[in-house]
Amino acid sequence: MQIDLNSDLAESFGRWTLGDDDAMLDVVSSANVACGFHAGDPLVMLHALERAARNGVAVGAHVAYRDLQGFGRRDLDASPAELTGDVLYQLAAISGMARTVGARVSYIKPHGALYNRIAHDPVQAQAVVDAVVALDPTLPVLGLPGSEILRLAAAAGLPTRVEAFTDRAYTSEGALVSRRQEGAVIHDPAEVAARSVRMATEGTVVAIDGSVVRLDPDSLCLHSDTPGAVGLARAVRDALEAAGVEIRPVPDATGADAASFPEHRVLPARDRRAL
Repeated sequence: MQIDLNSDLAESFGRWTLGDDDAMLDVVSSANVACGFHAGDPLVMLHALERAARNGVAVGAHVAYRDLQGFGRRDLDASPAELTGDVLYQLAAISGMARTVGARVSYIKPHGALYNRIAHDPVQAQAVVDAVVALDPTLPVLGLPGSEILRLAAAAGLPTRVEAFTDRAYTSEGALVSRRQEGAVIHDPAEVAARSVRMATEGTVVAIDGSVVRLDPDSLCLHSDTPGAVGLARAVRDALEAAGVEIRPVPDATGADAASFPEHRVLPARDRRAL
């Protein structure tokens, strides 16, 4: 039995720091690297990519609405053409940067408001799918079970991966409880760890109303921007391993380890410092 652990990283910007990327990269098996539209600057992105490559951690493109001020958590009515262009821009940028440090992008996971919107909005979901197909029709898409984005991605021939959130409450319909609602984010390490083991071993979660919802996730998300995030992540990993669950990236479309990237060259250190 195995499961992937992913976390949102490279979300610092300039002199502003969010989370402890280096510590999280010692725990997770996949890193959702910000692409500069909701957070992350080039040096922050390069550092996360390089550290992920060094640790054998798979890299995902954490694309978002163009919303630095709102951290990508504001719902935007972008036109399909605009959204496709924005996602393609981010995918191409992070893919190119990854190659320079010996990494490669092995999946895409949208961020924040975009992630939530494309779970139910087929127009915006299709715009994201169009961007992925245009750049790499073998790139897996990570999303909520039963979401529009996964349905349309599968229809376009893209590999799909189901994600569950260890520290977020769920509705009886399998949607995430709004962050505006009390109890939406779970902070108790023991509870989060127990939920994680249940998700990985049984494929289910207890919703906020007490009902049991089937998720069958391929990957579990550990948020890096909540208080005590690193300790919480370690508690989850320890609990999963104690339950006999192997932590490893989800295989890519070829069946290869998504964290292996032997074909890419590495940018010399002197060039990185000059950026």
